[in-house]
Amino acid sequence: MQTENYFDTRHSLYVDHFKQGLAYEEYLQTATDQERERWEASAKRIVLTPDQKALLGSFIREINVIVLSGTWCGDCVRQGPMFRAIEKACPVMKVKYFDNKKYPELANELRICGGSRVPVVLALSEDFNEVARLGDRPLSVYRLKAETQLGPACDAGVVPPSEQELAVELSEWVQFFERVHLLLRLSGTLRSKHGD
Repeated sequence: MQTENYFDTRHSLYVDHFKQGLAYEEYLQTATDQERERWEASAKRIVLTPDQKALLGSFIREINVIVLSGTWCGDCVRQGPMFRAIEKACPVMKVKYFDNKKYPELANELRICGGSRVPVVLALSEDFNEVARLGDRPLSVYRLKAETQLGPACDAGVVPPSEQELAVELSEWVQFFERVHLLLRLSGTLRSKHGD
């Protein structure tokens, strides 16, 4: 009984917050001019391949996405435009952005490794059940950080990622959403509901 209450409470949290979330352009309006410039510069570097666009355009299950973010955050500056490019290529995806400092209850629910990190992506089904979450960086970024921060190497500071690094990271996010879509597409409950 206690478990059901936890899941009901969490489900209500997702539904209620999704209604309050901001679309990408609205979210960027909450940023300072300098932060917005960084996001816009990052967006110009994000390019989906034709195959990625075709894949994302083929999705048929609705995917609701909560992105816990911070306009000031370097990882968000890089990844937020990736989520926007993916959303634009995928007509069945709706993405809502939340400032982690303005939504402490949501930030608390989406903790990673015990901490409030950003960005955190929460993928939800059409009826707002959790499908998957990922934060705050995909594997390729952690591998690069490990090379510079573990062992004798030393990170000299913030270095913009190369085009190849961005392409790999974007590919990982496309794969994340492909996995989400396949989970939804193969769901017995949803197949019964949609008759497919």
